[in-house]
Amino acid sequence: MTANAIVAKAVERADHARVGQSCPAYTYTKVNVTEELDAKGKIKERKQRVFQVNFSAGTTSVKLVEINGHAPAQSDVKFQTETQSNVHQFFGQPTSAGESHDAFLTTEIAAHFDFALVNECTVAGRRTYQVSFQPKTPEPPVHAVLDRVLNRISGTLWIDAEEFEIARADIQLGSEVDFLGGVIGCLRKLAYSMTRIRIAEGVWLHSFSSGDFEGRKLFEPMRIKIKSECSNFRLMAAAK
Repeated sequence: MTANAIVAKAVERADHARVGQSCPAYTYTKVNVTEELDAKGKIKERKQRVFQVNFSAGTTSVKLVEINGHAPAQSDVKFQTETQSNVHQFFGQPTSAGESHDAFLTTEIAAHFDFALVNECTVAGRRTYQVSFQPKTPEPPVHAVLDRVLNRISGTLWIDAEEFEIARADIQLGSEVDFLGGVIGCLRKLAYSMTRIRIAEGVWLHSFSSGDFEGRKLFEPMRIKIKSECSNFRLMAAAK
């Protein structure tokens, strides 16, 4: 198969998931660690958040249950809900009551890149296609903030050869991205890695991700590291 054919099948799979597919519902625990660093790379603030995640028919709902070892205050819950909403809007995902579609690759996102088949290899005991991606030249039109970022990133996808789900992704930012001409800030570094796990036939969920982001927010330098680990995957019916 060509790289474009492989990606087309992965996009079709993701689009099918977004409209709701018939599969069992799962629940699991997600632990997020966020570290804000100063100019010398020392940690200024560290927060650990624990979430209970429910996944059903391609839709994910997230509930904050713990922050730094304690039950969250109402202000923490409100802040988390607003943050999730902003992130989903940034990625063009519809939201409702804290829900989002668990789709990493869409038709709109794929249209920003040229793809090349690098290799076939094994990930978690399953055959995968290793596909690299680079921004198209000339750049696709910019309609939203996300488009500016997509036009600057490149990386590698590992796509399952049987179910055409993304098993792993590594992403890097190639050059600086300004927001509103640099008035509200800029993004100078983005290094992100994600792995997904096959829970059952046709059911793939995020298992681990890490990211390193550096830039400027208004007049203040910003550097943030994140790590997310998911565990205790189980059927919703069995969890009751």
